[in-house]
Amino acid sequence: MLLVRHAKAGEREKWDGPDHLRPLSKKGLAQAARLADELAGHGVTRVVSSPYVRCVETVEPLARALGLGVEESDGLAEGASADHIAGLLHALRNETAVLCTHGDVIPTLLDFLARRDGLRLPPAFPCAKGSTWVLHAGGDGRYTRAEYLPAP
Repeated sequence: MLLVRHAKAGEREKWDGPDHLRPLSKKGLAQAARLADELAGHGVTRVVSSPYVRCVETVEPLARALGLGVEESDGLAEGASADHIAGLLHALRNETAVLCTHGDVIPTLLDFLARRDGLRLPPAFPCAKGSTWVLHAGGDGRYTRAEYLPAP
């Protein structure tokens, strides 16, 4: 499972429309293109994203390169609970999926997996825009190891 934080978006304070429609910045679009190159070799079979435009735009280049669609899930939207995301992880347990979400959701999920599965994390773990956490599950389906890939 690959957990991606959306790439750099336009500034929230300067955006006039609804926040869920705020797109990636020029730098974010470049990050998304590089992210596609970096993640294409991971054997990804599904691409699932928060319905927020900035998340969908982050994984569209990867999905396109792999010939996949981007599936949207409210369970990855800002403010999503760990239980919702854990349910999504369970549903995707037999897939190599990329999940694109937000900066508040990733630490919530990682903390949840640390408590539930014994996922080993550093005391203060990073979560930069455009970064990825590769989550490794054991034979019992528990996520016990994670690897951080910095933003491209």
